[in-house]
Amino acid sequence: MRLSPLSLATLFSFPFVFSSVQASNQLAGGVWFNYNQSFHSGANEPNNGTIGDEALVLYADGQADKGKGNWSYSMEWRMGPGSFTDPDNNSTGDQAGMHKAWVGFDLNDDHKLIVGKSQVPFGWKTYNFWPGDMLQGGYGDQMDVGLKLQGKASNLNYDVAYYHQDDWGKTSTDTMDDNRHWGSSTTYRKVQTVVGNVGIDLASNQTIGAALQAGRLQDFTTANDKVDGDHSALVVYYKGTFGKTFLNGEVIQAQRNLPENYANSNGLERKVENTRYALEIGRSSGDWTYYLDASWADPQTKGNDANVVSAYAPGIKYNYGPGWIYAEYLTQDGYIGRNGNVGEGDFSALYLTMDFYF
Repeated sequence: MRLSPLSLATLFSFPFVFSSVQASNQLAGGVWFNYNQSFHSGANEPNNGTIGDEALVLYADGQADKGKGNWSYSMEWRMGPGSFTDPDNNSTGDQAGMHKAWVGFDLNDDHKLIVGKSQVPFGWKTYNFWPGDMLQGGYGDQMDVGLKLQGKASNLNYDVAYYHQDDWGKTSTDTMDDNRHWGSSTTYRKVQTVVGNVGIDLASNQTIGAALQAGRLQDFTTANDKVDGDHSALVVYYKGTFGKTFLNGEVIQAQRNLPENYANSNGLERKVENTRYALEIGRSSGDWTYYLDASWADPQTKGNDANVVSAYAPGIKYNYGPGWIYAEYLTQDGYIGRNGNVGEGDFSALYLTMDFYF
């Protein structure tokens, strides 16, 4: 998941007021750092691992008091080597960036409009901290820039969204937690994406749903950065909680038609297709949570001879008071590339992470 639970913005925060506006506003911050050691063949670990990936994270959340307005907002700014950002392909050119920033307007009791960079309503994101989206890559923790309408009716929850681009600025392709899966600042990026999501609550603790997204690609290898190429994906998902146990699953069918000039210049097959599968199970016990994220990817692109690849990430999380301590292990025999393509390659690593919030 690579994301601190936003409930901490309430647990470790203080109120402030802007002039005469009646509102509940909260500021919070956090720090995390990480020890990691790789174990796959060819890994270079002369010091038996590295302590680093430090980051400072700032949160701001607020909403109008009841009867005093219909607005709300949420922001998360990260800085440091552990920000999960890509300086070569983000909007700042540095190891810092805005993970999310949106303003919301309650249209009525059942509908809310969100403007800015927000979570794309598509399936679910992984629970783990450091291994991240694994073979969900590109369709896990998506944070894009645009408009989103959230609604509910009885046991039905739905979203309709338009994302003009996948990050701030003219060329950034960086979504921080789920980056390096949508081209680059010198090749192409995702733009003009429409998303629809419907979830049905089978019970208070179980939801099944489906979401569809489709949009265009902007080619940076042409003189005028023209919009050329397209992408689409369909996900069917399940989310369930049974007491202290949680269980999530999903199937994603993804397709991408790469920009013509980019594909031809690099000798690539324009049409990229694959199917992803993801399963997550976990259980909490007091201050401890135990979990397993697993995902698979089946390549269906013409000329791609890769087999079905897999990734597994078991983990343990302990709540020690002002934050959490994580022990996680990632092992995989494949990956998702910048073109949404499936490739083979062994990787395994141990991650020990600590964070705290204030």
